[in-house]
Amino acid sequence: MGLDDDAREYHRTDPPGKLEISTTKPTNTQRDLSLAYSPGVAAPCRDISADGDRAFEYTAKGNMVGVVSNGSAVLGLGDIGAQASKPVMEGKGVLFKRFADIDVFDIELDEDDPEEIVRSVSAMEPTFGGINLEDIKAPECFEIEETLREEMDIPVFHDDQHGTAIISGAGLINAADIVDKELSELGIVFSGAGASAIATAEFYVELGADPNNITMCDSSGIITEERAAEGDVNDYKAQFASEVDGGDLASAMEGADVFVGLSIGDIVSEEMVRSMAEDPIIFAMANPDPEIAYEDAKEARDDTVIMGTGRSDCPNQVNNVLGFPFLFRGALDVRATGINEEMKRAAAEALAELARKDVPDAVVKAYGDQPLQFGPEYVIPKPLDPRVLFEIAPAVAEAAMESGVARTELEAEPYAEELEARLGKSREMMRVVLNKARSEPKRVALAEGSDEKMIRAAYQMAEQGIAEPVLLGDRDTIETTTSRLGLDYEPSVVDPAETDVTEAYADRLHDLRKRKGITRSEAGELIRRDTNYLGSVMVEQDDADALLTGLTHHYPSALRPPLQVIGTAEDAEHVAGVYMLTFNNRVVFCADTTVNQEPDAEVLAEVTRHTATLARRFNIEPRAAMLSYSNFGSVTDEGTRKPREAVRRLHDDPEVDFAVDGEMQADTAVVEEILDDTYEFSALDGPANVLVFPSLEAGNIGYKLLQRLGGAEAIGPMLVGMDEPVHVIQRGDEVKDIVNLAGVAVVDAQGEAVDEG
Repeated sequence: MGLDDDAREYHRTDPPGKLEISTTKPTNTQRDLSLAYSPGVAAPCRDISADGDRAFEYTAKGNMVGVVSNGSAVLGLGDIGAQASKPVMEGKGVLFKRFADIDVFDIELDEDDPEEIVRSVSAMEPTFGGINLEDIKAPECFEIEETLREEMDIPVFHDDQHGTAIISGAGLINAADIVDKELSELGIVFSGAGASAIATAEFYVELGADPNNITMCDSSGIITEERAAEGDVNDYKAQFASEVDGGDLASAMEGADVFVGLSIGDIVSEEMVRSMAEDPIIFAMANPDPEIAYEDAKEARDDTVIMGTGRSDCPNQVNNVLGFPFLFRGALDVRATGINEEMKRAAAEALAELARKDVPDAVVKAYGDQPLQFGPEYVIPKPLDPRVLFEIAPAVAEAAMESGVARTELEAEPYAEELEARLGKSREMMRVVLNKARSEPKRVALAEGSDEKMIRAAYQMAEQGIAEPVLLGDRDTIETTTSRLGLDYEPSVVDPAETDVTEAYADRLHDLRKRKGITRSEAGELIRRDTNYLGSVMVEQDDADALLTGLTHHYPSALRPPLQVIGTAEDAEHVAGVYMLTFNNRVVFCADTTVNQEPDAEVLAEVTRHTATLARRFNIEPRAAMLSYSNFGSVTDEGTRKPREAVRRLHDDPEVDFAVDGEMQADTAVVEEILDDTYEFSALDGPANVLVFPSLEAGNIGYKLLQRLGGAEAIGPMLVGMDEPVHVIQRGDEVKDIVNLAGVAVVDAQGEAVDEG
């Protein structure tokens, strides 16, 4: 099937459309229903009647946006009418929810009269926290937005006007910086004079462009003061009338620094591009075909051409989804009365700044592993970059508060945590750990320090204040890679080839392992050849507080050196690998998933103790379940006796201060109704959040099934039981995973320091 047929099937698959309403509160019992409707709703209704702002507290208003259109100017389709525009408006709702966790009602109005549209929309103010106007033709869209902004006490935003302005504005800030030109001196030519072009020109002036340097062209050519005086153009176009005798787009582009296309495809030639000033900036944003193809614009000249389009298959896509979800997120969260120029400018500047930062691996993979690094081919962030939410929404919220349109104030750190939680429980949990890490950063040795991922991870650790990273590897390679990646960072490096540094570590390794068959020359070779040994000795000698390794090694070979050099903790005979799995509304720790193949009762008990301690580092009070295929003695054999005996050992240990029980089946452990109704005698007072598997095979299978089929996000594996913090990364992990484990390692090291103190 072609794309059109795929799209039809996508939309009509049962249930038809792309949106549905779901409940957010329990509705399982009669009491639930009496709270949800009659008679329970009376109390919040009375409160709202007395104080209208209580609607934000008691209802979904504060997270609800109305997407409103009459279908008179649907992108690429024209005036198709209200009903035909509904798939587009539903799609807009999907983007709001996907990128900023904002709920949407799409409102399609079968109405062309601007006054009637204003009357209808303004009457819906009690329902919504904000209004997104969409696909309404010019010039009516200007009148509608302006009037609604005056009449309504909630944000009103016409995305067709301002979305493109904000995103391309971010690109313009960065592009001008790259070609070393001042915004105030740029000669800017617009092709198109509709709603988007006029709003974009106005916004560029807000950013610092000189309105006298802006030339706007419509289908009749350059908009001149003579045409404005003759009434040939409306008032919105007339504000950008030029003091010239006339001319067409080609003449306007001669010597221009910037071309902004918001018109139709294929109207700009290579010759017109060659006529522009040195190092031109071209945003050709007509859809689906730009005013000039990306390849043609780049081939037209030998100097730097910074090119952006509306297409996802070209660099620097000007995509409005980078703007409206996050603009509304910030506005809603401070209960703003409107979206003003300060908020829009804050969004553009935050986007521009984000493009200058190192790009997460997940984003690079999502776009086909193409290089994404600040420069002419990357002046605008990608829509799938999750950091957009954390950068734009806070900037918008802060601008709203500073400009006086916010009804409520937010504190930066709690707000950041709230935004993290909207993107998943794992981010919320890691925020707890990373905040702890920032309070007292520790030295983390990175064994594979010459690897590009490790270098990028080290940069992020230092930039975020999580750790003091030490890269182990070839100094020249590390410094060259750091420079190539454009990282503003002077890495701390320990190069095993620099004998004045490493000879002492070789002496120490020989001292530790000389009765294990290691000669002095072999110790020196191990230190020079295997940074796992180098890093382990550094931690053992207190020259580093923690070690991360495993990115390019098999798990056993990465774990062996730290076990030989550092060993297990005083209260541990064994180590174990733990994964934290996060779901929408719960967190579970799975052990052991990486180390012990057939643990006996003693090992199971020890692993449970260490995993409970780890859970508390994430502010989770542990409830541990020893898993089996039987429930509390329903089957007795060698397999079930192991977890049963482990539970007995833990119950007899006076130092165990957490709930633990078993043996039990997996569903018994995690389903509260089974525990309460059938096994009310259980020591667990709620569903287990520490799951201890009877074997490595079961643990590895179990956590992967939970991750893949249960939709959980996995953090780990986190190594417990070591005498010093050591974590073995999985081969192929992303930079984000390395940074997260570094945070865990730092918190581990902080705990060690507290214990020693």
